[in-house]
Order: sequence, then C-alpha cells, then structure tokens
Amino acid sequence: MASATEYLWFTTERHHEFINITDRVDEFVRRSGINEGFVLISAMHITAGVYVNDAESGIISDIEQWLESLAPFRRDYKHHATGESNGDAHLKSLLVHHQVIVPVTGGKLDLGPWQQVYYAEFDGQRRKRVVLKALGE
Repeated sequence: MASATEYLWFTTERHHEFINITDRVDEFVRRSGINEGFVLISAMHITAGVYVNDAESGIISDIEQWLESLAPFRRDYKHHATGESNGDAHLKSLLVHHQVIVPVTGGKLDLGPWQQVYYAEFDGQRRKRVVLKALGE
C-alpha cells in the first residue's frame, strides 16, 4: 500500500468561514499517485472542522445558522474562565466533526453528484492547517 501526505494552510478573513477545498483535495489525490483507496481530510485545530455537503449558498447559510442555534456565542462558557473567548467554536467543531474519509476511484475523488469537501473555520483570522493523507494503490 502506498501513502502520501500534504498540508493545506488557511488564514481566513472572517471569524467564521466555510471554504470549498474539493479541487485542492482532488489535485492532491492526482499528485499522490493513488488510483484506488481513500483520502483522509482532517482539520488539525480544535476550533475548525471538515465536512461533505452541497456547494450551494443557501445550505451553507443554513448550516451556519444551525450551528449558531446549537452552539451560540455566549460569554458564560466555562472555557472562557481560562482566558479564551472561543467556547462556541469548540462546540461547533464537535458538531461538524474534524475529519472525513472520501473514497478514491480511478485516481479521483469518488463523490456524489452534489458533494463537495469543505473546511469550516469557527475561530479564524489566524493560521491553521488541514492534513490530507491518501492511502491505497
């Protein structure tokens, strides 16, 4: 079995941001030489996430509103007693999750017709990264 690893770096302009990284992941898979296997996409920060969904602005807005309703910004999170102010970002990350595994078939991402891979930032405007790990033959 072969493997390849690469990192994507982000410094978002906004505190919350959803970035379509599908093309970057697909290009990595092509460079990896993996024809059949999987690619792991994992946010390496506890206030960010990775998910697969539609690249449609309405659903992205709905996702952001849903996350805010479940984990709203509040000043009374116990986490804030440590000097931080991003308790909601930690909770939003748990809801989205920090990684996805996508099949690779014929050297390309094997996604459904509307599926796209997104990096979700919940405590942005500083440098963060995502690891890509392709495994297969």
